[in-house]
Amino acid sequence: MMNKKLLLSGLLIVTVFIFSACKHSSGKIDTESEYIVAAFYWPAYHYEPRAEFLFPDRKGEWEIIYNAVPKEEGHQQPKIPLWGYLNEADPTDMDKKITEAVNYDINTFIFDWYWYDGQPFLESCINDGFLKANNGRMNFYLMWANHDATTYWDVDNPKIDSVIWKGGVDREQFDIVVDRVINHYFKDPSYLKINGEPVFSIYELNTLINGLGGAEQTKKALEHFTEKTKEAGFPGLHLQSILWQALPNTIEGVPGDTIKSQDEVLSYFGFKSLTNYCWAHLQNPDGDYEVWGDASTEMWDQFHNDFSMTYFPNVTVGWDANPRFLFKAGYINNSTPQKFKRYLLKAKSHVDHYNIEPKIITINAWNEWSEGSYLEPDTIWEYQYLDAVKNVFGTIDKR
Repeated sequence: MMNKKLLLSGLLIVTVFIFSACKHSSGKIDTESEYIVAAFYWPAYHYEPRAEFLFPDRKGEWEIIYNAVPKEEGHQQPKIPLWGYLNEADPTDMDKKITEAVNYDINTFIFDWYWYDGQPFLESCINDGFLKANNGRMNFYLMWANHDATTYWDVDNPKIDSVIWKGGVDREQFDIVVDRVINHYFKDPSYLKINGEPVFSIYELNTLINGLGGAEQTKKALEHFTEKTKEAGFPGLHLQSILWQALPNTIEGVPGDTIKSQDEVLSYFGFKSLTNYCWAHLQNPDGDYEVWGDASTEMWDQFHNDFSMTYFPNVTVGWDANPRFLFKAGYINNSTPQKFKRYLLKAKSHVDHYNIEPKIITINAWNEWSEGSYLEPDTIWEYQYLDAVKNVFGTIDKR
């Protein structure tokens, strides 16, 4: 299993969540669309001083994208962005991303958010780019990508057992995170809220539990988070989980524990919904796109039936994390916008069949260039992946 986004060059992350416009007075989602289309956003394409030792060109992870090479005959690398190597921390460049996302009916960004060694990491994308450029045009929320940052992302030394920063936090750091998230983000009018409750996604529940010292301590910490959110003027907190191997199916150290399923674990901690970050967490990402996609999406009905909280389906554009490695890693081939569109239609049908409200579909991803899963136009397909989204979920021609 891949540890997504283990920092920049190999960090593997994921989850999402949003709300229907009819239920949110503070949201800016286009009310002409009944579906919430939320794309994960990997905020690694700007200068981050703490990561300069990895990317001395000071362009963030773009450095490994334009230096990528094919690992075998027929391997399509490097991926070349049609818009060039934009600086997402520049509000002018971020304005282009927001404008095009909205034009093609992507109405929510789910930002991977990091906290390492007592400090935020990669926040400039949100603070200096998105929040200064958005002007209420689309919603957003945070997924706390709380995995360890390891040398897995170091192209020259990809050892996943060598930790640079720990993803877990103790209670003191957790409370600092809570205050920061509420004051910097929840209070923004464009922050996604469901029934008035800010949505906050957690990537690795296991890591959270280990950092806080156990299940009971974690439950108390999350209850504190909810209370602080209420004190800030909201009716509650909407916790969302990412469904993958980092979600435990039991808890330890709690007297009389009878919890024996992932659903019971999430209920114990007060989660209200879940989604996937990407299909690479469900099926080995190697080989044909349709084989991979069929196997992943066939799991949706099981997820719907196994969990008492709402499951929102995820559609993944592709997978090729080879820019992060000197060696050849498995990757997905034969993906096309037409095949991607078929899975979007399947997600829409799933949401309609089960009367899921709000009608949320998450997509991996807006800009996972380093993992080969992106909606942003490249020089091969140009706008065709965005066209697929618009053809499935669009209501009017905004171009």
